Amino acid sequence: MRKKYIEKEWQQLLKQEENFLNRNVKVKQSNWQEKIDRFVPEKLSDTLNAAFFKAFEMIFDKGTGIIEKTYQKEKKVQDYKINEYTAEVRGSRRALKAFGRKAKTSKNFNMAVSTVEGIGMGVLGMGLPDIPVFLGVLLRSIYEIAVSYGFSYDTEEEQIFILKIIETALSHENELMQGNMDLNLWMERKNREKTSEEVDTAESDDFSISRSEQIRHTSDALSRELLYLKFIQGIPVVGVVGGVSDMVYQKRISDYAVLKYKRRFLVKKKQN
Repeated sequence: MRKKYIEKEWQQLLKQEENFLNRNVKVKQSNWQEKIDRFVPEKLSDTLNAAFFKAFEMIFDKGTGIIEKTYQKEKKVQDYKINEYTAEVRGSRRALKAFGRKAKTSKNFNMAVSTVEGIGMGVLGMGLPDIPVFLGVLLRSIYEIAVSYGFSYDTEEEQIFILKIIETALSHENELMQGNMDLNLWMERKNREKTSEEVDTAESDDFSISRSEQIRHTSDALSRELLYLKFIQGIPVVGVVGGVSDMVYQKRISDYAVLKYKRRFLVKKKQN
């Protein structure tokens, strides 16, 4: 009976993933972005890259503990254990969905925080100073999603996984499809490692990258996608438009993170 419910959730997940990929596979550029292109400083992309890189390193090295205090990590862990016990006892689809409800509640709250923070910075014309705050809220959202599904985020490998989620969520065309496939293959491999099954050595290279190198890739994806919006956000009052974009991208990345952690959770369940 449990297998039937897991399979139903799996099929729903596949549809949700397909919808996400279809929505984001094509590059979309608004008319207003084309109009302001000539006003954007040539070095702004490099400046954004450096700002994102430094913010990621600072949060991973020194800020995780502070973020955990803002969302009561121990309570989240306890909630997961309760949901896990309930799912084992009841074996129902409703019990399985409880993990997702917790993850989505956290996601929605952090989106609201990002909206307020982004608009406030936009009114003040603060684009670059917004970056550490933006990433702090984004990572808190992903951390809460991870814990809701029973996964950690404090090892280098898990941080690379998170960085790849962010990079892939912001990608388009072949890069989006390949990134999504790489993440799925890595999850399958990790699950086989935990169940002591033989792992093809060729698959072990999926994440053969240092955290620093992955931060560079993810920072590049963020600066490329947010270039025009951060430029606008740096203009007082008018920057509200750029500030609202914080919520838009928080949603896109967090939606994708929910899909990836849900998939990882179901992969584990299917093997048990």
